[in-house]
Amino acid sequence: MHGSSPAAWTGVIMCLVGITIGGIALVPDPNWILFTIGTVIALAAGVVARIMSAAGMGADRAEH
Repeated sequence: MHGSSPAAWTGVIMCLVGITIGGIALVPDPNWILFTIGTVIALAAGVVARIMSAAGMGADRAEH
């Protein structure tokens, strides 16, 4: 099944955590350091998911 893998779940959860931290950091008085941390976490999610997928924790692709 497409995307149903530890790599995909880890990437999605990390991205959600980063976006949540970044969003909370902007309300009510912007905290730019915390916003930057959230942004870095959200961007790192793609890298971590790609590394996990390359390590064999991703979904198997159908052979054509």
